[in-house]
Amino acid sequence: MVKKLSAEFIGTLWLVLGGCGSAVLAAAFPNVGIGLHGVSLAFGLTVLTMAYAIGHISGCHLNPAVTLGLWAGKRFPASQILPYIIAQVLGAIAGAGILFIIASGKAGFSTASGFAANGFGDNSPGKYALLACLVTEVVMTFFFLTVILGSTHSRAPKGFAPIAIGLALTLIHLISIPVTNTSVNPARSTGPAIFVGGWAITELWLFWVAPILGAVLAGFFYTWMANDGTNEPDIVGDE
Repeated sequence: MVKKLSAEFIGTLWLVLGGCGSAVLAAAFPNVGIGLHGVSLAFGLTVLTMAYAIGHISGCHLNPAVTLGLWAGKRFPASQILPYIIAQVLGAIAGAGILFIIASGKAGFSTASGFAANGFGDNSPGKYALLACLVTEVVMTFFFLTVILGSTHSRAPKGFAPIAIGLALTLIHLISIPVTNTSVNPARSTGPAIFVGGWAITELWLFWVAPILGAVLAGFFYTWMANDGTNEPDIVGDE
């Protein structure tokens, strides 16, 4: 279990450092900024690379919503949910901390610009209202878990799950960055929010409730749709 939790810690750290780091450091860099497309790809690449690196150790959840969705889909034991979530949140905070140290090395840096935090209303990149942001996060996480559950199913092609999952997360970001800055991951939202404080902490509840709701719904739905009555592998491990 210690090795599994260490893998989840390191993996979630990488997700936040790579994904949020691309948004904070590179998205609007003069002349060669990577923009929305680059940030979307960066988030997908963090999951894809870590799925191959640690999937066989911990299942590469990197996300409390994924852990709970896999539990709902009969892929993960309830006894390990809390330790996994704690490791993921700590990893996300560590990743945001490393990013803060790097970003603050530039004169004039301030978390007031958002620091890749998620928000709604006035703090939504496109100023989308609460309901729109809630629906976006629920639906995007629902489909993210559907892809995870489907691509890691015992009847799915072997070895391709990380690619499908990484591309799904890329697509999700392409759709929803303008709406919420894209969460679909409570840990990813928590890390930057701690450093931004204020509004980011106040609005953090949405980015726990909505992704978890979408993930759990997907877990129950996919189990019914696939007519699964037995346990399947976590994500990419033990396939």
